[in-house]
Amino acid sequence: MRMSRFLSVALSLLLASLVVLLHPLTDAQAAPAAAATPHPKKKGSVPASHPATAPAKNKTNQKKQKAAHPSAPAKRTASTAGKAAAAGKQPKAASHHSAPAKKAGPAHQAKKTKKETKKGAAIKKGAARHPAHAAPADSAPPDLEQQISARSAIILDAKTGEELFAKYPDNPRQPASTIKIVTAMIAIKSLKGDELVDVSSHAASMPSSKVFLETGKQYQVDDLLNAVLLASANDASVALAEKVAGSEENFANLMTLSARMWGARHTVCRTASGLTALGQQSTSRDLATIFRYAMQHDAFARRMREKFITTSYGKVLRNHNRALWRLDCALGGKTGYTVVARQTYVGLFGRDDQTIVVALMGSETMWSDLAKLVEYGFKKQKDGQLARVNPRAADGAARN
Repeated sequence: MRMSRFLSVALSLLLASLVVLLHPLTDAQAAPAAAATPHPKKKGSVPASHPATAPAKNKTNQKKQKAAHPSAPAKRTASTAGKAAAAGKQPKAASHHSAPAKKAGPAHQAKKTKKETKKGAAIKKGAARHPAHAAPADSAPPDLEQQISARSAIILDAKTGEELFAKYPDNPRQPASTIKIVTAMIAIKSLKGDELVDVSSHAASMPSSKVFLETGKQYQVDDLLNAVLLASANDASVALAEKVAGSEENFANLMTLSARMWGARHTVCRTASGLTALGQQSTSRDLATIFRYAMQHDAFARRMREKFITTSYGKVLRNHNRALWRLDCALGGKTGYTVVARQTYVGLFGRDDQTIVVALMGSETMWSDLAKLVEYGFKKQKDGQLARVNPRAADGAARN
C-alpha cells in the first residue's frame, strides 16, 4: 500500500517536473492560439506572457493564419488590434480591415435622386436666365418679315442696286399710286415744263385723290407734274397721259415698255393713275428699281424732296409722303393706296454716306413698316461696308 502511494507521489512529482521543464515550449506553441482569441485589455498594457518580440512573431503567424483561414476577417481584425495594443501603438490594421461601408438604403437613394433632380432643374433655370449660352441668333432681326405687315418688301443699296433685304419681292400685286412715278418720268422726258395741257372730261372725272382740274381750261406741265408726284392727283395723271399718247390706253402701253427698259421686268400698266385695273401689276423689286432710276434725274428728284409746292395758279399742294416729316433721312418717296392694293410705298433714304431704296406693297401699317425697314437697311449696309473695308472688325462686330 505504502509502495503504491510512494510510486504515485513519485509519478506526480515527475509529471510536475516535466510540466515545469516543458513550460516555455508550451507558451511558444500557444502564442498563435492566444493571438487568434481576442483579449479585452486596456490600450498600452503589455501582458507578462508576451515578450517584446512577440509582435514580429505574431505577424508571421498571422500571415499563416490568413492563408489558412481566409474566411475569418473579424478574427484577423481583433488579432491585429491585440498585437498593436501589446506594442503600445494605435492599431493600424483595425482601420484597414474594418467592416465595409453600408450600402445606401432606399431612403438614402431617394434623397440623392431628389437632390440631383433639384440640381438639374437649377442648371436648366440658369440656362434659361442666360440665353447667351444658347445657340447664337442671327445678326439680322430673325422676325423682321413677321414684324412688318407688308405682304411684299425690299431694300436696295441705292448706289449699287445690291439687295439688302427682301420679303416676297417678286410677288405681283396692284401697285396703286406708286405707279405714278412711271407716268411722271415719261412726261418729264416727253414734255416741256411750260407746255399747256388741255383737260378732257375723262381726265376731270377721275376719282380722288385729285386736284379738281376743270375741263375747258389749260394747265402747265410743271403744275400737273407737281400734282401727280406730291398730291397723287389722278386727274392730272390722265391729263398728262392724253397729252403725251393721245389716250390713257396708249399711254399705259408706253408705261409698260418704259418700265421694262428701266429694269422692271414684271410690271404691266393699264392706267396712268394706278387705280385698280384687271391685268395691272408690279412688284416691290420693280418699284424699287424704277424709283432708283427716277431719282437719278434732277427734275424728278427735286420735286420728291418738297413738302409743299404752290402751283402757278396759286394752289398749295401738300406732299402725301409723311416720311419727310417722320424720318430725317427721307429724301423722297411715293405713296399709294387702293382697297385691293392696300398701302404701297417706295422711297429713297440717306444717312451720312449711305443711301437705300425701300419699297413695300400690301401693308396695313405702312409707316411703322417703313421705319423698321429703313433702320434695318442702314445697319445692313453699314455692316456690309465694314466687312469690305475690314473683314476682321466686321466679324467681331457681328459676334458682339
